[in-house]
Amino acid sequence: VQNKKLYLATFAAVLGPLSFGFVLGYSSPVIPELRKINDPKLRLDSNQASWFGVVVTLGAATGGILGGYLVDKVGRKLSLMLCSIPYVFGYVVTISAQNAWMLYFGRMLTGLASGITSLVVPVYISEVSHPKVRGMLGSCVQLMVVTGILGAYVAGIALQWRWLAVLCSFPPCIMLLFMAFMPETPRFLLNQNKRSEAIASLRFLRGPRADHEWECEQIEASVQEEGLTIFEFKNPSIYRPLLIGVALMFFQQVTGINAVMFYAETIFEDANFKVVMASVVVGSIQVCFTAVAALVIDKTGRKVLLYVSGIIMALSTALFGLYFKMVLPNQNNSSNPDVWFSLNSASPGTEGSISWLAVVSLGLFVAGFALGWGPVPWLVISEIFPLKARGVSSGACVLTNWVMAFLITKEFNDFIGFLTSYGTFWLFSAFCCLNVTFTALYVPETKGQTLEQIEAYFR
Repeated sequence: VQNKKLYLATFAAVLGPLSFGFVLGYSSPVIPELRKINDPKLRLDSNQASWFGVVVTLGAATGGILGGYLVDKVGRKLSLMLCSIPYVFGYVVTISAQNAWMLYFGRMLTGLASGITSLVVPVYISEVSHPKVRGMLGSCVQLMVVTGILGAYVAGIALQWRWLAVLCSFPPCIMLLFMAFMPETPRFLLNQNKRSEAIASLRFLRGPRADHEWECEQIEASVQEEGLTIFEFKNPSIYRPLLIGVALMFFQQVTGINAVMFYAETIFEDANFKVVMASVVVGSIQVCFTAVAALVIDKTGRKVLLYVSGIIMALSTALFGLYFKMVLPNQNNSSNPDVWFSLNSASPGTEGSISWLAVVSLGLFVAGFALGWGPVPWLVISEIFPLKARGVSSGACVLTNWVMAFLITKEFNDFIGFLTSYGTFWLFSAFCCLNVTFTALYVPETKGQTLEQIEAYFR
């Protein structure tokens, strides 16, 4: 029996990813404003602006480690409630900022909260969900992230940067309020030997008519093992899902998504598009296709979406490379690696006639990512880890994701200096082909299985 309260619990939890989407989207409208601001203490040069965008990923990497510890120690529900504190405090620091260091510190704190959120919410949702809807509810994590990013882009058109920070602090406050009334996950409660609370949690999540005792016994059978020691990582049932999870996070970032999103405005600008609307267009494409993925994932399965997504991204990054190759025929002679410089020094005439190619490639790339490689890795890592290794393993995956996001975004210009623009995008394309191969060989299909069946598969 499907129960409405399960959707309520999911909604409360996904306010976390919504908050984290606002954090990611915040820098896009704010950086141009801070580069032109009158106050010399707050004005950012291009190096400071890139740090303002990227320091979030360092905070989030730390949050991944902290979240892995919290989720096993204090539980899924309390971890989510606690992470609303650094969100709000981070925005308070940003709003009251007097210099660039305060801006960085505010970004670090909101990044820390985002790292905890990106780990805890998928675990919470996968543990409270019914197998038939777990894919759809798990994909809502990424859907809310991209909705938050779009929200920040749209609000950034109308609001000045301090007011935008005020707006961004609302979702974490609402999450704190809602989560206070939601249950802890039955799996965590049984792990703590709180059987009566676990039954009560199941009654809330499944409704009064479901067979709570049967589900409780199923979970108990897999919970009975003792705690995790370092030696257990020799066990294939623990190290195999961990390696798959870390690899999925690595591959998600080496598609170049963060670099492409970071420089999307530049690409649109050079294709003579209205920049303000360009971000909104990109954000809208992401929201639409992530919603499509959420609706079909429990029917098609996880692997099909990863294949389709990987192929679309490989084609679009190859087209991007072709665009740069045609626009910048003599880039090897140029000593300046900056994307802005290389695009503006393009041979006259070519750019205008094929600028549509850059915009189409960008649209295709974002749509492809949103269909599979955006939501699916987060969903799969919330499903494949055994209960006792869930905190540690999820922490390792989140850390990998954010460290890679930092490296790709920060080093993108150096890549372009070393490999040229088209070489960099063709490298991304090669990685997208590798993604598809990796999915075919190593990623298990988890559609319609209970978390206990997935655990048994790895054993």
